[in-house]
Amino acid sequence: MRPLWLCWALWVLPLAGSGTALTGEQLLGSLLQQLQLSEAPVLDRADMEELVIPAHVRAQYVTLLQRSHGDRSRGKRFSQSFREVAGRFLASEASTHLLVFGMEQRLPPNSELVQAVLRLFQEPVPKATLHSHRRLSPRSARARVTVEWLRVRDDGSNRTSLIDSRLVSVHESGWKVFDVTEAVNFWQQLNRPRQPLLLQVSVQREHPGPLASGTHKLVRFASQGAPAGLGEPQLELHTLDLGDYGAQGDCDPEAPVTEGTRCCRQEMYIDLQGMKWADNWVLEPPGFLAYECVGTCQQPPEALAFKWPFLGPRQCIASETASLPMIVSIKEGGRTRPQVVSLPNMRVQKCSCASDGALVPRGLQP
Repeated sequence: MRPLWLCWALWVLPLAGSGTALTGEQLLGSLLQQLQLSEAPVLDRADMEELVIPAHVRAQYVTLLQRSHGDRSRGKRFSQSFREVAGRFLASEASTHLLVFGMEQRLPPNSELVQAVLRLFQEPVPKATLHSHRRLSPRSARARVTVEWLRVRDDGSNRTSLIDSRLVSVHESGWKVFDVTEAVNFWQQLNRPRQPLLLQVSVQREHPGPLASGTHKLVRFASQGAPAGLGEPQLELHTLDLGDYGAQGDCDPEAPVTEGTRCCRQEMYIDLQGMKWADNWVLEPPGFLAYECVGTCQQPPEALAFKWPFLGPRQCIASETASLPMIVSIKEGGRTRPQVVSLPNMRVQKCSCASDGALVPRGLQP
């Protein structure tokens, strides 16, 4: 028979948020360390007036954002809760559209949003038009489609947040898919179910400049009112029923956390717009779901505690975390430029019971 102590031979390193909730000071400290700064830079409006986020910076941020979301959803099964929401385009410019989705009662109660997908139908370009652009190289015949979440503040001002971006060819047609999970997460944090979800869709040149091709204007998406609803913009919402998938380790959102609550992962939203040090410095995101581990853990029998006195009390800690991508402003030589950074261990993925870093055997977990 194998000695019992071998069951305790699995160790994990302490992670962010392992005992307490993530704070603004911890987030600031991690960001300063990543950028090798001693203090947060002070940037005023003059520094930001001419700041433009280039396409390659946006693409890098979106890639990290999607990778982070992929880590969060890996291993989860999609439930039967799948809904489509029809939207409508409100054109504001030739290459920019506002997509409006009514969200009231679209997300089932006691459920977790796993993924939100925006589907846009790219209409085919007439053959005669394509023929007039036949000399374009395949690279020049592309356009960048960017999706942003639009928030209308109480004072009437707007704030956009980059959600997804990809290249499309003018020679293609059919459905194009965008991951807008972060946008729905942002919308949920507003706690205004009657307020619609606003997505701004922009079609731009892949390469800006006076000599750039204007073929991006050929990329058009079907809007509401297409024949028999064909090609209407759609928002797909994939959710998990926490009643059936409670083993994911999330707290019951309807039940308050008390001393008797078992170890679980609770939602905690970090609002970067409410932190003064982030003003004009953190460009993306406006906030994020960090989660925190709350509740208590069942303690081992006294006989085991006496046998291994070096093991402290079991605590509810973060055993798996994910990184947080950001776009920040960097001031160098009197000029301001955007830069993408990735902060590790900022989002709690999973909570477990552990004793001084040692994972507890499955048989002793509550």
